[in-house]
Amino acid sequence: MRTSPSYTASYRIEVDEKTTSIASIVDVVSSTGAEIKGLDVADSDRGRIIIDLTCDMRDSEHRREVREAIGALPGVTADSVADQTFMSHIGGKVEIHSKVPLRNRDDLSRAYTPGVARVCTAIHDMPQKAHMLTMKANTVAVVSDGTAVLGLGDIGPEAALPVMEGKAVLFKEFGGVDAWPVVLDTKDTEEIISIVKAIAPAYGGINLEDISAPRCFEIEERLRAELDIPVFHDDQHGTAIVVLSALINALKIVGKKIEDVRIVVSGVGAAGNAIIRLLLAQGARDIIGCGRDGALSGDDTEGMHPSRKALAEATNPRHVHGSLKEVLKGADVFIGVSSGNILDPSDVETMARDAIVFALANPTPEVDPIGAGKYAAVVATGRSDYPNQINNVLAFPGLFRGLLDAKVKEITTEVLRVASVAIASVISEDELSPSYIIPGAFDKRVAPAVSKAVRRAVRDLPTVDIPIQPDMDVN
Repeated sequence: MRTSPSYTASYRIEVDEKTTSIASIVDVVSSTGAEIKGLDVADSDRGRIIIDLTCDMRDSEHRREVREAIGALPGVTADSVADQTFMSHIGGKVEIHSKVPLRNRDDLSRAYTPGVARVCTAIHDMPQKAHMLTMKANTVAVVSDGTAVLGLGDIGPEAALPVMEGKAVLFKEFGGVDAWPVVLDTKDTEEIISIVKAIAPAYGGINLEDISAPRCFEIEERLRAELDIPVFHDDQHGTAIVVLSALINALKIVGKKIEDVRIVVSGVGAAGNAIIRLLLAQGARDIIGCGRDGALSGDDTEGMHPSRKALAEATNPRHVHGSLKEVLKGADVFIGVSSGNILDPSDVETMARDAIVFALANPTPEVDPIGAGKYAAVVATGRSDYPNQINNVLAFPGLFRGLLDAKVKEITTEVLRVASVAIASVISEDELSPSYIIPGAFDKRVAPAVSKAVRRAVRDLPTVDIPIQPDMDVN
């Protein structure tokens, strides 16, 4: 297991230089496999020196191992350890800032009473004016019940909150969208739908997050039908957008067309379902979805959940049956959104020539990426420490930026598809390589490209009518 910035720790170390040199500390820390990121002198007095040592670790046990190794040196004391990941979450990661000045009585009378009453009256008379005169114009609710959090599963709303805060930070940083975490202490589908509908007036869009399947399908479907603002389930459609964008470019590398390739998708939950639907919209014809019991097929759907039955009937045109390893033989593309280490590199060897492997399970991919790279032409993962990271941050900030700017009421499959194409197009033909099929998370070209593509795609969709005059005399 490699070291990771998610396990960065800083040690405050007091050293008697007559007994032990700083070089000795560096040697013993490095011998544990820790990656030293910084070594700073905090104080020095008569041969005793205090240093702050910062390292990347493999895990929490590794962090304790390093401390013990430091403490075992003569004349050395490790006084404290600060876990940088936990430090970055103290007090939460988001806060509210005012966009208008509040310097005097005049400012107060406009931002609050009595002037605010004029704006309230204008919105009461014409509710759609809220899209222009309130935070609704640029705000998204990030809603979760904490039942399917990252690779952690059902950990509850409080434990899910740091993830939702992180999502809000990404919305703001990459799309300029104000997002607010909303975690719900209920798993009841009807109650979640009711709560989201009740809070919707404050938001210009809803981002559903980390809600377990199959409940997430009904929640999204109902909210899309019953709300007049865009509803997006990132675990489904955000993942699907980025997977398709990566596949568009990977197919260019190997010289194949999406309508000609055989695709196997491992995992038919929220993400797998959406990925398959979007691949079909892009023109894919031969897709096999695999669950725990093997390939889904439309000729064997007895007892299936309706969402899975519909997926089985829309895919696998050759009615192939068998385990994942069996149906993978001869396939051009493997997309995994399931579990770690379910395939061996030798299974990739059975795929077609110039195979494409997207092993996206986190933190452990379905197949070892380095081993898969011996047989596949292109390999992508969901991890940041390998090339070609499939990261949803490439999709949702620009997508919502475009939706909010266009003030549309819904998200269509075509909107998702053009977002994928926009992400793929950021990388030019000259830039493409097997290790560079998808832009990096910090590529500033991505969000504007997605936003522009979305605005073009929604021109014919219903929009919010906001009849405000140019002079802003609203009431």
